[in-house]
Amino acid sequence: MAEQCTHDCSSCSQSCSSREQAGPASFLEKPHELSSVKHVVAVASGKGGVGKSFVTSMLAVGLARRGYKTAVLDADITGPSIPKLFGIHEQAQSDGLGIYPALTGQGTQVISINMMLDTETTPVIWRGPVIAGVVKQFWTDVIWRDVDFLFVDMPPGTGDVPLTVFQSLPVDGCLVVSTPQDLVSMIVSKAVNMTSAMHIPVLGLLENMSYLACPDCGKQIELFGHSKAEAVANQFSLPFLGRLPIDPAVAALCDEGRIEEVQLPALDIACDAVEVLMGGEEK
Repeated sequence: MAEQCTHDCSSCSQSCSSREQAGPASFLEKPHELSSVKHVVAVASGKGGVGKSFVTSMLAVGLARRGYKTAVLDADITGPSIPKLFGIHEQAQSDGLGIYPALTGQGTQVISINMMLDTETTPVIWRGPVIAGVVKQFWTDVIWRDVDFLFVDMPPGTGDVPLTVFQSLPVDGCLVVSTPQDLVSMIVSKAVNMTSAMHIPVLGLLENMSYLACPDCGKQIELFGHSKAEAVANQFSLPFLGRLPIDPAVAALCDEGRIEEVQLPALDIACDAVEVLMGGEEK
């Protein structure tokens, strides 16, 4: 591989001597001079359709309920869904100082490419480097005000954008989301191996769409097969952060942009894992 090296580590995920000498933090971008962000947490998976945006949003909602100031950076440029979950339809505002995120009813700050397009259905037809550059600008050009936890909703896979986030932002930890299908081991291994290569701690594994509770008897119906998340978490020596159910009422609230009204006790363990990052810091 050495003869193919471009000497531009910012676009490469190979672990070579040049990268080791430069160190994992050598490509970190400075946030906007008016920003204040204490902790950055990425929510990732090795594939799409596992509910990363839902989990990201609910983590922001859950930590906000605990008294923290939260924010969401929607890094899924080609498939943004964060604004819809929070019922945000206006465009982002900017001036000579920078770009301002929208505020949800609960006070969570949100930025997404959907807030910068002509319409919400306008497709983003850009190549990878351009998309990665936009994500970087969400960190450098957006003014994040007094944020305790900035959650980054990652796109699926291990391409340009995840690489940009892990190299350019000071990510304190990554939470991996999976589902009960047989592919879960491979999905988790891809995400975990990438975070390991980027020297990012994994806070734990969370299984989404794990079961449906029968409305009559309360029995847990495992629509996608028996849960494998705890065994997979043990396989990779990760904390297991629990199982989230399928709930039609929750889906309806999300479709209506009312995710801040969702009550999801099953997410408390994941919120605890994120809250640990604060240590003894004050809110």
